[in-house]
Amino acid sequence: MKTALTIAGSDCSGGAGIQADMKTMTMNGVYAMSVITALTAQNTTGVTGIMEVSPEFLSKQLDAVFTDIFPDAVKIGMVSSPDLIEVIAERLSFYKAKNIVVDPVMVATSGAKLISDDAVEVLIDKLMPLATVITPNIPEAEILSGMKIKTEKDMEEVAKKISEKISKNGSDNQVAVLIKGGHSICDANDLLYQGESTVNFQGERIDNPNTHGTGCTLSSAIASFLAIGNPLDESIRNAKNYITGALRAGLDLGSGSGPLMHNYKLFEEE
Repeated sequence: MKTALTIAGSDCSGGAGIQADMKTMTMNGVYAMSVITALTAQNTTGVTGIMEVSPEFLSKQLDAVFTDIFPDAVKIGMVSSPDLIEVIAERLSFYKAKNIVVDPVMVATSGAKLISDDAVEVLIDKLMPLATVITPNIPEAEILSGMKIKTEKDMEEVAKKISEKISKNGSDNQVAVLIKGGHSICDANDLLYQGESTVNFQGERIDNPNTHGTGCTLSSAIASFLAIGNPLDESIRNAKNYITGALRAGLDLGSGSGPLMHNYKLFEEE
């Protein structure tokens, strides 16, 4: 069986973070493992507490995984501390990790920044150059590029600028950039910039207010399909189909923005 690792924070309500990642990976046919960067106290209405792990303990978790069950793909979610980002980058380089998907979680749904400027710079300098693909949403892409996105053409220019910025920071491989268009620019359409070429992925906007964990789910699904051996564009297309199904299932839990139905495929088969 192919394997995938999520490096992210824990969401005790199960809708995002490592819980969403592991559900997604399992439902898409890979063995899921996790390295926890932080514990959070959160539910569908918001986050009430965050407790980060130490850099030393983060390193021990990574060593435990890579020295025993080497992952076929790695997904990285929210990491807010520069010290933790440096540990992840160093260990992934040491173990020559492959099929790395970086979801640069920087902006909350409310618009508030979740990561310091120092951490953003370390993310760009140390971690993103190791990635196969990074998956920013529009607000995150604007932070990474320093440009505003108002049109689909802007998405393409920003993706190119981000890719060039990462390459200047020592990347030996061509890092692909997938900008997610779900923040009202062009419905649910995404744009992939890869080696001077672009691919547009048409998406269906589902009328469902319960979208907690959509970014985590998409990046984890991409990592799952990369682990199986699919090429990047096919992995993205399959991941978008999966998340569309999870949204269309219409799970309604909690009093805020609820989680997706990650296991919807089980009920379709009945």
